[in-house]
Amino acid sequence: MRIGVVVDSACDLPKPFLDQHQLAILPITLRIGDHTFVDNRDAAVTQSFYREHFGQRGQDAETSPFTVEQIKDLFLQRLALEYDHVLVLTIAASRSPIHDNAQQAAHAVLAEYKPVRQKAGQTGPFTVRVIDTQNLFAAQGVTAVEAVRLVKAGRNVSEIRETLEALVPDTYGYMLPRDLYFLRERAQKKGDRSVGWLSAAVGSALEIKPVIRGWRGETTVVDRVRGFEEGAAKLFAFAGERVKAGLLTPALCLSYGGELKEMEALPGYADLMTLCRTGKVEVFASVMSMTGAINVGEGALALGFAAPAHEFTAG
Repeated sequence: MRIGVVVDSACDLPKPFLDQHQLAILPITLRIGDHTFVDNRDAAVTQSFYREHFGQRGQDAETSPFTVEQIKDLFLQRLALEYDHVLVLTIAASRSPIHDNAQQAAHAVLAEYKPVRQKAGQTGPFTVRVIDTQNLFAAQGVTAVEAVRLVKAGRNVSEIRETLEALVPDTYGYMLPRDLYFLRERAQKKGDRSVGWLSAAVGSALEIKPVIRGWRGETTVVDRVRGFEEGAAKLFAFAGERVKAGLLTPALCLSYGGELKEMEALPGYADLMTLCRTGKVEVFASVMSMTGAINVGEGALALGFAAPAHEFTAG
């Protein structure tokens, strides 16, 4: 039984992990100014994006996910031949059409895969399950890491799907943006009015930053902190408290909209790493995807984990 895992390019996981476990990527196309990028988690392209083309306020930008037809082609031309069962883990359906596109593609694939597999000498059934992670960026990675762990443990596809669907409501993502003006501009272009002009202006003037929680398909401001470094320290301390209290899976995912050495230099990072080593929690740190950065701004910090119900408090 060959089981494959598919994520979209907004899912923040280290490239070596994606490559080692052969996770397939649903790319997202980005246009910023006069430049077009395909976000397929290529490290060199991502570095070029951050270094040369990103970050100016007022610069027109948009994202375009794979269409239903493109996803169907990916399955019929490749995945239906490489695997017997595929799990597709998408960014929150409330934030992107990727989930709906994947669902529609999956229905079409199930009606068309048999002659494709028969031509390749494969006669067994092929199944596709699309799971809404109900979260964003680093928090998407938590579900994917658990899917890989379960596949390696030899679980069958039904057990894996049931476990992941039960894990999704207990997966939390937290994000700390640097530039509220950028965040506001992108949110308004996508029809999200949660970051108003006044709060952005006040936040910039006083260096007040929001801590944003992603959970069960919704994003909510759960705290406000003075200054990015103070906010990072509080976020890392909070994550450390969750690690000490006990996570539901032994994984913590981190992503940063820039060089990882900048994130590693933030206050509280080293202490969090010590707690993770002590608690046998594996850390998956990656540069934030181009898709994530184009929506929340350069220098944003995100983390995700699965844990029992809690409120955001730290320190």
